Amino acid sequence: MALWDKIRHELIEIIEWTDNTQDTMVYKFPVYQNEIKYGAKLVVRESQAAVFVNEGVLADVFAPGTYTLATQNLPVLARLKGWKYGFQSPFKADVFFLSTRVFTDRKWGTKNPIMLRDADFGLVRLRAFGTFAIKITDPATFVRQIAGTEARFTLDQIEEQLRDMVCARFADTLGSSKIAALDLAGNYDKLGGYIATRIQADFEAFGLHIVNLLVENISMPPEVEAAMDKRTSMGVIGNMAAFTQFQTANAIPDAARNPGGLAGSAAGLAMGINMANTMQQGMANAGTPAAGAVGMTPPPLPQTTAYFVAINGQQAGPFDITALKGKVAAGQVTRETLAWKQGMAAWTALGEVAELASLFANVPPPLPGA
Repeated sequence: MALWDKIRHELIEIIEWTDNTQDTMVYKFPVYQNEIKYGAKLVVRESQAAVFVNEGVLADVFAPGTYTLATQNLPVLARLKGWKYGFQSPFKADVFFLSTRVFTDRKWGTKNPIMLRDADFGLVRLRAFGTFAIKITDPATFVRQIAGTEARFTLDQIEEQLRDMVCARFADTLGSSKIAALDLAGNYDKLGGYIATRIQADFEAFGLHIVNLLVENISMPPEVEAAMDKRTSMGVIGNMAAFTQFQTANAIPDAARNPGGLAGSAAGLAMGINMANTMQQGMANAGTPAAGAVGMTPPPLPQTTAYFVAINGQQAGPFDITALKGKVAAGQVTRETLAWKQGMAAWTALGEVAELASLFANVPPPLPGA
């Protein structure tokens, strides 16, 4: 009798699982010699399912609730065991508990850039990352296809496979969506919904359901983003010529404090102004239609050469040829007046500059001895 009491107390009477982890998907209940007392209680809590496996064959699946294990509650196992007359002895079976809660905040991200043809940038390389959530919806399929007979199966053991599936479907969806790279930020929710719909069948083959999928960021290579930042900075500046003139005006006080004074910095000032004019002309020509187009406006007139001149010991200008002709006629400048333009090595008398010699064609030279 004592021996039977000992054996009876070793039989399992209550089968339950209280999960104190965050990543366990399948837990095999430890049964001494796999023997369960006939009439034992099975407790399946909310967000759980229980699966009975007998000699490698999946028998019965239990939803949340409390059950008394008898032939009427174990129809498949009873058929496998041949309990035709309500056999009352202990029985052997593997009991697996599955967590059917939602596993949230699963990370995904592209391991390598995705090559795409974009309407704005041509060929581009994009990276992306986000999160997704899953849950077990078909315990029998999950045990057959994924968990097998492991005593404890965790999310880490399958997460990389799921992440690769998400990334593969993301690349397909992004390529077929034809959304411009600059418009992707406004379509993250739409992309996430498309990917979740397309990948659902892949997850269902494992007994899983993808609850939601979020796209958190899609980015271009750093060098492309740096070029875009520069382009944005140019747009903020606006009128490049006006900006250069403003910078030049701010530089005049500093130039006056230099050892060479304004005269010594004339080359730099002239270069800045000419650069502004060149950039302004180039920006205007960039948006001008090709020559011969219907309704085309004529290109701007070519820029004339400008000269700085020394009048009464002070630098003046720059003046173009027309303005200098007026000053010659007014007697404000003479052949001996010093002039300088960009490209000249030093200040030179106007009469010695070949381009300006014609200004004095009708002006008589000074009288001898004057």
